[in-house]
This record gives sequence, C-alpha cells and structure tokens, in this order.
Amino acid sequence: MNCLRVPHILMPKEETDLYKWSVIACDQYTSQPEYWKETERIVGDAPSTLHLTLPEVYLEGEEEDGRIQKIHETMKQYLSDGTLRKLPKGFMLVERSFGKENSRCGLVVEVDLETYEYKKGGQSLTRPTEMTVEERIPPRLKVRRAASVELPHIMLLIDDPDCTVIEPLMEKKAQFEQVYDTDLMQKGGHISGWLIKEGTETKAIMQQIEKLADADVFGKKYHLEKEYPLLNFAVGDGNHSMATAKAAWEEIKKNLSAEEQKDCPARYCLCEIVNIHDKSLEVEPIHRVVFHAEEKELFDYAKTYYEAKGCQILIEEGKTEPFAKTEEHVFGVCSKAGFKTLKVLHPVWGIAAATLQNFLDAFLEEHKECRIDYIHGADVVESLGMEEGNTGFLLPEVKKEDLFKGVIVDGVLPRKTFSMGEANEKRYYMECRQIKG
Repeated sequence: MNCLRVPHILMPKEETDLYKWSVIACDQYTSQPEYWKETERIVGDAPSTLHLTLPEVYLEGEEEDGRIQKIHETMKQYLSDGTLRKLPKGFMLVERSFGKENSRCGLVVEVDLETYEYKKGGQSLTRPTEMTVEERIPPRLKVRRAASVELPHIMLLIDDPDCTVIEPLMEKKAQFEQVYDTDLMQKGGHISGWLIKEGTETKAIMQQIEKLADADVFGKKYHLEKEYPLLNFAVGDGNHSMATAKAAWEEIKKNLSAEEQKDCPARYCLCEIVNIHDKSLEVEPIHRVVFHAEEKELFDYAKTYYEAKGCQILIEEGKTEPFAKTEEHVFGVCSKAGFKTLKVLHPVWGIAAATLQNFLDAFLEEHKECRIDYIHGADVVESLGMEEGNTGFLLPEVKKEDLFKGVIVDGVLPRKTFSMGEANEKRYYMECRQIKG
C-alpha cells in the first residue's frame, strides 16, 4: 500500500515577504513567550503563517478561543483574496541550512492518514517514534476541526542508508522550478524549495520509498529473528500534530461513504520526509539522573526486574564507555560512591534506551518519593549524579539505524530517547494545503 499522494501545495503570492511569512513550529519555545513576542513584532500585519497557527505558549490562556477564531477567519481570507496561490501538483524538494557544514534536505509530500496509527501497538506503515500523549490532542483539535488550511511542521523519517530517494534529487535540483529562497527569522537559517511536478519523477520517488519497506529485505535489513509489521515512515517531529490530523479524520470519515473517503482532503496530511542518514541530522543520546534514590536500592531493584524479564545483569566497578550490541546493553552509572558499569545481557528490547527506561519507569512507579530528569550532557549527569542521594545513568550513542529497529521491535521508543537538532533547527512553516472549502 502506498502511503503517499502528490499534493496541490499552496504558497503565498509571489510578492510576499517570505522572511515574515515563515515562522517556526508552534510547539517550540513554549516556555519563552518573549520569543513569540519578538516574532509578532517582526511580522506585524504582514501575511504570515503566524496568523494561521496557534503558538502553544498561548494554549489554555485567556485569549485562546479568540486566537483560534481569528486563525480560521484569516485562513478563509488568505484563500479568498489571493494571498495563497495553488501550485501545480507536485512534491517540494527542500534544502535548509543552519550555518553548519551540512544542510538538511527533505521532500514535502501528502501522506495518507489511513496508513498512520499513533496508538501503542499500532502496526501501520507510518508510526510515531515516541509515545503519543493523547491528552495533548484535544487543544489542537480546536484549531484543526474548523481549519480550511493546514501547515506542516511534521518530519517523517525514512531509513535510507544508501541515499536512494532524496539525495539524487538534490544533485539535479537545477532541473526543477525554484519556488522560494529566503532567510528565516530568529536564527532559523536559510531555506530553498523546488517544485517537482507530478509525473514520471514523482512516480519514481514513490516507488523508491515503497522499496525501503520491501518485505523480502525488511528482516535482513534489521536483523530480525521473527516477523514484524513493515515500517515505511517513523515520525521524527510533529507527531502530536499528525495525531491531531488523524483524530480529526476519524471524526470526519464517520459521515462519509467509502467512495467519498477516497479523495477527501482531510484524509491526507502534508509532511516533510527526511532521510535519517542525512548528514545534517545529529542524533544524540539523552541521559538520566534519578533523584532521592541510592545506588544500592536501584541496583537491587534492577536485578529483580531484569531477571524477571529473562535478562541477566552484571555490575562492575569503574568508569566505562556505554555501548549497545544485540546481546548486550551497557550503561555508565555514577553516584556518591563513584563510577560503575551496568551490563544487561540478552536484552528483550530493541534499543538501549528502552532497556534502561522500562526498568526506571517500574522503579519510579513503586518509589513515588523519587523523581527523574533527562539530561543532554554527560558532564552534567556526572555532576548531578555524584551528589548525595542521586544516581546518574549514561546511555550509549544512538545509532541511526537502531531508531527504526527500536520502533519495529518495541512498538515505540521510550520518551527522551534521543535529541535531533536544536529548537531553531525545527521546521518552519512555509507550504500550505487546503483541507476544506
């Protein structure tokens, strides 16, 4: 089953100031209202995606309902007064630079929501990488239900180590029509987009993406010992927005015949596909510190927990570099007592973060007096972990190929498994799509 369809992308009319038009995803800088105040100052009354989205910093605020009503009114206005223009059907090839060595390359497509499931245990071709918090969907549904336009900040990952899909397109980007080329506000870098019109090229792209989840090579690619449901796309960013689109579609489809469902715009969602092996994507582990938990107490619990799961554990003295192999997940541990190594042999989870997090979740469920924090830097973990009453856990480097295997074997990755880019590197709104008349 093909997950994709070629969209009719909407872009602002040609004289629009794209620097003011394009703003960062609404789920960023949620604790920094000053960021959004500055964005509002930059944009002013100019046509902008800021007027079409609800920054989540304003969720549950006094002005929420008024802002949502204004969003819906502006969407209709932009459609009626020509602010938004419809391009010929096609995919948008995107290049985003951040002043670093490598740019991020992507492909904006339309994804069939019938091939996506966000609930745990889903077996769809498109699945989230991390657990969906369903309580976060209703506020977003307020915007989606009456919206006539959608704007994507969803990033779908493909596992294409041989770089067969997006990278060849970038090599011949000059053959396609360039639609935009602009700097992005608030340290967002620079972005360019080329339209790949529907035809032979788009058919070839969809066929190549389908091959990535070919049943004959799937098991060998991920070294799977048993049969698992095929996975074509893993949602890297914007999963709650995609889950909202799915929830809205499930409401709408109840009142449609099977024939009406086929081409209903709400059945689809605009997303950007990015290769997990794109050189610009830096996937880093997120470490853990448990507060108010002594090392011995944690180790005693770990022994009982892992043995019940059919695993073995070894605890060794000394500092070591964490690593993960199929039959061994190894973590660094630091506490007031110094450094130790925790080895879990014959793990039943596909990724090291799941091996550790499932144990910590079980421990914390029984020890309400303890709390956990998720830390990016190893030096910070060591500093906090070695304070009285704390214990720090250092995770192995995250291998890009292991992210897909983790979703395939474990269902979803544990929360805070990895970090992928700074806040200002997240997707900025640019392309739109009409989902209602």
